Amino acid sequence: MELDTGAAIPAWTVLDRHCRTIAPMIAHLRGTLLAKHPNQAIVETHGVGYDVAISVPTFTEMPAAGAEVALHIHTHVREDALSLYGFLRLPEKQLFEKLLTVSGIGPKLAITILSGMPADEMVGAIRGGDLARLTRIPGIGKKTAERMVLELRDKLPAPAGASETSARLASPVEEDVISALLNLGYQRAAADKALLAARGGKSPQSFEVLFREALGSLSK
Repeated sequence: MELDTGAAIPAWTVLDRHCRTIAPMIAHLRGTLLAKHPNQAIVETHGVGYDVAISVPTFTEMPAAGAEVALHIHTHVREDALSLYGFLRLPEKQLFEKLLTVSGIGPKLAITILSGMPADEMVGAIRGGDLARLTRIPGIGKKTAERMVLELRDKLPAPAGASETSARLASPVEEDVISALLNLGYQRAAADKALLAARGGKSPQSFEVLFREALGSLSK
């Protein structure tokens, strides 16, 4: 098992008596997954169990408890706390750290934001100034969405491998259908696929028709 801080120094923070000097922190954690929940994972390495905050996408991709897992780690330090935020995929960690640069977004809100939309879709929404999609994420109001677009639009690369389906879901009615399916507990990828099947190359349809046909597709 492996604990990697990115440099040959202790993993833990080093503060002088005036709390002015902070050594580099944990950047990578590899060990046994003791437990996982939608917002938390416990990873044991060298006999120490690390409590790591995670996003829902990271939770869904994690192996079962007892398996080995490797996480990219962001260490957040305050005077009264040291918190670890973990990500299976490096681009998600990088987006998390970009979100932290936005005024008014702290690590807890940033992890909530990442749980509300896949990272590549969020990058597309920010770059495209799609406030309607961003404000559908729990905890994100119009002002926060506007700051995300203003402060990050030119700092984010075009999302790699964004799905054709997501790119084509542009109309408000289609987005309302997706939102309704997500509220019912379906995953974004499954909802996108069901909507594409419901649309089937037809002319624009009403919310009721699209939702009924998409739901029927998911029930098969």
